[in-house]
Amino acid sequence: MNKASNVERQGSNRALVLALLFVVYTFNFIDRQIVGILATPIKADLNLTDTQLGLLGGLAFAIFYTSLGVPIAWIADRWSRTWTMTLALGLWSAFTALCGVAVNYVQLFLARVGVGVGEAGGVAPAYSLISDYFPPKERARALAIYSFGIPVGSAAGIALGGVVASLVDWRAAFITVGLAGVLVAPVFRALVREPERGRFDAALRAEQAKMSFFELMRMLGRKPSFWLVSLGAAASSIMSYGAFFWMPSFLIRSYGFTLREASYFYAAILLVGGVLGIWLGGFLADKLGGRSRAAYALIPAIAFAIAAPCYALGLLSPSPTAAFALFLFPTAFGLAWLAPVITAVQHLAPATSRSTASALFLFINNLIGLGLGSTLIGAISDALTSRFSNEALRLSILSGAGFYVISGILFAIASRFLRRDWLD
Repeated sequence: MNKASNVERQGSNRALVLALLFVVYTFNFIDRQIVGILATPIKADLNLTDTQLGLLGGLAFAIFYTSLGVPIAWIADRWSRTWTMTLALGLWSAFTALCGVAVNYVQLFLARVGVGVGEAGGVAPAYSLISDYFPPKERARALAIYSFGIPVGSAAGIALGGVVASLVDWRAAFITVGLAGVLVAPVFRALVREPERGRFDAALRAEQAKMSFFELMRMLGRKPSFWLVSLGAAASSIMSYGAFFWMPSFLIRSYGFTLREASYFYAAILLVGGVLGIWLGGFLADKLGGRSRAAYALIPAIAFAIAAPCYALGLLSPSPTAAFALFLFPTAFGLAWLAPVITAVQHLAPATSRSTASALFLFINNLIGLGLGSTLIGAISDALTSRFSNEALRLSILSGAGFYVISGILFAIASRFLRRDWLD
């Protein structure tokens, strides 16, 4: 098959590829977030504190997820992105299943570390693949569809975890979703092919000589926009990951929900609000980004300015019905940054270094956001419990909304540098 026909074939099956990437990302977030809905039965069974639970949702996962993400992405830029993702999916799914056989906190902590090791290879190569299957004018929307895996996976993990845990136990929930991911891995490898790198980006192809890691670091180090969007995303992720993890426990403690009620309630918020917000961000980025590169940072800045007060109103609402409506808005606007920012990162480095550049972005975002989010909120909740009892968690999550304000400021500043730093 000649090069032209190969390119045509790759373009014709891009919808299937995007669908499979979405499925893999959905499993990524099912396995990442399921521990949030299972926190209450795990805490009771293993006699844990909120700080220990927060470590399971944050540091246990993030410590290796962030540190291994960059070298794995560097390998993916020089080897096969599809094989990298296949192996990653199989590994993190197997460790998720192992969480279900842990008999104490140390074993569960180590199994969660293993999930983080596997997921280190699951996201950055996908960003690079999508950039080579979709042209720039469609890229933000394609990345938005891929990013639907975040709310869909989080909602599925919470709903499925809550149902299985209430019918059987929390161990069965881990085993069920873990084994399902193991079965999907070979299907993904059989159907997704490796596209030509940078085939839609002429200027990026001109810089296709493979950069060393340190050359890439020097290039990104001279781009303020890269560091500002990375730190802006990280600040927002402290609140987002913290809320994802702790909101089911908040609903149980403050509104008296059962485990299953909390799972349905929050899964619906994540699914509806998350999908709408991510699509809105991708649509606006494709529509406005061609006119001004600054839009890729201004869209998140405005979204976080709206999200912060909405979260505060929802958390302070005495009625769960009112809280449901109020939480839809910050959930949507809190995820609207994904497609614009991920798209921007793909244009701050050459095509042959996209996976590595994305992994560096994810390293900053997740080390700070994922590593601190659930742990920080859990620690604040423990500190306030003696005075506020079950309402301590409400106040702890409320304090995290301030990170959205910080994020909005950083993105607003980043908008001033994107045009200069962009590689067309």
